[in-house]
Amino acid sequence: MSSPKEVLSNATIREYRDLIRNHDDEFIKKMPKVEMHVHIEGTMTPELRWSLAVRHRIPIPNPRTGKYCCDLSELEGLYDLLGDLEQGGVEGGMLRFFELYYGGFDVLRDEEDFYLLAMNYFQRAAKMNIRYCEPFFDPQGHTRRDVQSQWIMCFLRDMSPQSAMSHYIDALPYRDMIVGIGLDSLETDRPPLLFEDVFQRAREDGFKITCHCDVGAKDSLRHIAQVIDQLGGTGADRIDHGLHAADDPSLLAKVKEKGLGMTICPWGYLCYSGETQILERICILHDAGIKIAVGSDDPAYMEDVWLNNSLCMLRELCHFTDEDFVALQRYAILAELQEYQKQAL
Repeated sequence: MSSPKEVLSNATIREYRDLIRNHDDEFIKKMPKVEMHVHIEGTMTPELRWSLAVRHRIPIPNPRTGKYCCDLSELEGLYDLLGDLEQGGVEGGMLRFFELYYGGFDVLRDEEDFYLLAMNYFQRAAKMNIRYCEPFFDPQGHTRRDVQSQWIMCFLRDMSPQSAMSHYIDALPYRDMIVGIGLDSLETDRPPLLFEDVFQRAREDGFKITCHCDVGAKDSLRHIAQVIDQLGGTGADRIDHGLHAADDPSLLAKVKEKGLGMTICPWGYLCYSGETQILERICILHDAGIKIAVGSDDPAYMEDVWLNNSLCMLRELCHFTDEDFVALQRYAILAELQEYQKQAL
C-alpha cells in the first residue's frame, strides 16, 4: 500500500477500546449474527481461570513478579495487553499474549472444565444474539489430559508436522464433531506448506481446510499465496486473518476469483500494531467484495472486546452502515465450513 504507516499511541488505542466497549448500538445488538473466528481457549476470562485454579489448587504464575498471583485482581492485571505493549513493543506484547494464553490451558483438567469454558462463551454469545459459531480448538494443548477435540481442529505451528498428523489420526473416530481442519499459533518460519501432508490427508478424507495467516507475520504474502493456491493440493476453503491480501492486487483478485471467505478480527490487529493501515486494509477488502467475516479471536485476552464490540469498531472507525453489517453476516454464513448449516441459516 502506498500510504505511509501511521501508528496510534497506546493512549488513543485505550480511548478506542473504551469507546467500542461502551458503544450502545441497537442495530448491532439486535442483528442475528454468526461468528467464524473465535478460539474457545481465548474466551477464558480471568474470573473463570481463577475459579478453576482454586478448584484444582493450581497456582497461577505472575511473570512480571516471578511469583504466583495472590488474588483475582492480580490475575486481571495480567490480562492488560496494552500495558505489555507499552513496555515490550509489539513483539514483547505478542510473546506475553501467548505466554498468558497457553498458561490458561493449565487449569483445564477435566471435562467439566471444558464444559464451563464452552458454556461461558455460549451464554455470552446468546446475549450478543449470535445464532451460530464454529469455534477453533487446539487439541495439542490438551491431549496430555485425554480431553477430546471438536469444532474446527487447529494444529499448532510451533509443534511438529508429525505431531499434527498424530493428533489428526487420533481425532478421526470423532470426526462427526469436527467441521474443519486449521493451523494457528506463531507463524514465523512455519509456512503453511510445512504441514501439507496433514492437510492433503484431511482433504482426501473429505474435511474442509483453513489456515491462519497472521497480520504482521514474516513472509505473510507468500503464506497467503500458499493457502490460496496450494494447501491441501488445490488451496484452502477459507483464509483466517490474511489481511495483507489487501496489499497485493494479484492476491486480492485470486481471493475474489475463488470466492474464498476471510475471517478478520479487527480489534486484535489494531490493539497489537496500532497501525491505522489496519482500517484501510479492512475497507479495501470490503470494497472489493471479498467475503469477510468478523470475529473476536481471543476476546478475553484482548481487552475484553467481543464480537459486538468489534462490529462497533467498524461502525466508528470504518464508517460501516447497517447495510454493510447485513452483508457481513451473509459473508460470514458463506465462510462457514459446515455446508448444511449454510442452507439452514
